[in-house]
Amino acid sequence: MTILHCGSRTISLQMPVVMGVLNVTPDSFSDGGRYTQRDAALRQAEAMLAEGAQIIDVGAESTRPGAKPVTVAEELDRLLPVVEAIAANVDVIISVDTSTPQAMTEAARLGAGLINDVRALRREGAMAAAASTGLPVCLMHMQGEPDAMQVAPSYQHIVAEVSAFLQERIEACLRAGIRREQLICDPGFGFGKSLAHNLRLLAQFDELQALALPLLVGVSRKSMLGQVLNGAPVMARQAAGLSAMLLAVDRGARIVRTHDVAPTVEALMLWQAQKNYQKDDV
Repeated sequence: MTILHCGSRTISLQMPVVMGVLNVTPDSFSDGGRYTQRDAALRQAEAMLAEGAQIIDVGAESTRPGAKPVTVAEELDRLLPVVEAIAANVDVIISVDTSTPQAMTEAARLGAGLINDVRALRREGAMAAAASTGLPVCLMHMQGEPDAMQVAPSYQHIVAEVSAFLQERIEACLRAGIRREQLICDPGFGFGKSLAHNLRLLAQFDELQALALPLLVGVSRKSMLGQVLNGAPVMARQAAGLSAMLLAVDRGARIVRTHDVAPTVEALMLWQAQKNYQKDDV
């Protein structure tokens, strides 16, 4: 059984865990602008906790395809007041969706319990900053940077290349003093990947278990779902997202990152019920 030590809190990953998305940005692809104010963000965190989220993932820099970088000052101004407010008012593990060293250390000081980095600690100073916090880190695969990552992404063997990248980052973390039991891996659906790449990753998600670390899946409302659904807009992708999430969970995912907490919790309840089902009980 995997136990993550998230600052002052611990969490078991024996069963799938729901991570609610809280973007405090004006330009995120799904909910940009809705939670930029501290009080609105706090209310949303409270609502997601009530719906069953065990982790709240707070992000202050949009990483949607085509997103432009923000300054460190902008990111800190958006992120830190929200982290501080949630830590003071909501009994939940706070994850910070950031690649910025200063954001990692300051958020940890204010009560964050997990670092979720789409750049897998490759930004200058990020590895040392993450190690200094002692917090768990989620390492994600991304080909390129958000502003251009969806411009003709290319792989020879997508699953092997994603696995090799994540293995290299794991080894870099171990050399930096981050303990293996504090690492999580995310293959990065939609980050520098075509629809075919994403579908291949989903089909072979179980192969990522060879990394021998907890796996995070984030497919909620993503453009890959819109492509499968013949151009469905963001808010019409929930059912497809739940289906993709359950496929990944059945193939080994243990943390589910989602905008739609309540339906995700319900879908996982059914998944768990059928896992526990015994024919001789009937």
